Amino acid sequence: MNLEATYQYLQQFLTEERLQKIEHFSAESSDFILPVVEDVYQFRNAAAILRSVEACGFHKVVALEKENIFDPNLRVTKGADTWVQVEKMPREISSLQKVRDRGYKIVAVSPERNATMLPDYQPNEPLALVFGTEWEGTTDELLDFADETLAIPMYGFTQSFNVSVAAAICMYDLKQKLIKSNIDYKLTGDKLLETKINWAVNSIKSGPQILEQYLKNNF
Repeated sequence: MNLEATYQYLQQFLTEERLQKIEHFSAESSDFILPVVEDVYQFRNAAAILRSVEACGFHKVVALEKENIFDPNLRVTKGADTWVQVEKMPREISSLQKVRDRGYKIVAVSPERNATMLPDYQPNEPLALVFGTEWEGTTDELLDFADETLAIPMYGFTQSFNVSVAAAICMYDLKQKLIKSNIDYKLTGDKLLETKINWAVNSIKSGPQILEQYLKNNF
């Protein structure tokens, strides 16, 4: 598929306002931090995570599923589901190995295993930030597999944040650190074009069908 030609073709179905928004926000899009969530069962939490991830300019989430389906409440996402790609995988260590094979360091968000506190943590390579389940938290199996652990400082009797709140805090903090760094963390090249195409398709009525027909006729 010729990505540039495909994106140019789809633009005719977009309003000028939507096209400008895609161009504007894609320039800040990044997959440098990849949130990975384990078996989230509350749809409001799933939706809140997507909303926070998108607001910080990260546009992909990996959802590890076992007992529960990752099914965000669309009223809570406030449209973030249009812009965030959700990749679903089995809740297995082999799934995390696939993520690691893509070049990500596996970082479990947990106060265990001599965790580095979030204010002291400096992202210097692509991170897969793994959040445990609402009830169980981060499992021992995951902690054993992770390259390191990261913890959010707590200042009250409560020893943990809700998973969606924890995700929001981590994503925002790490985004600010990336902005202030010299790291080239933004999408470029084919990854950037693929994101624009995905957003365009999601913005067009019958977008998937239009794209499928175009590809069938041209490639």
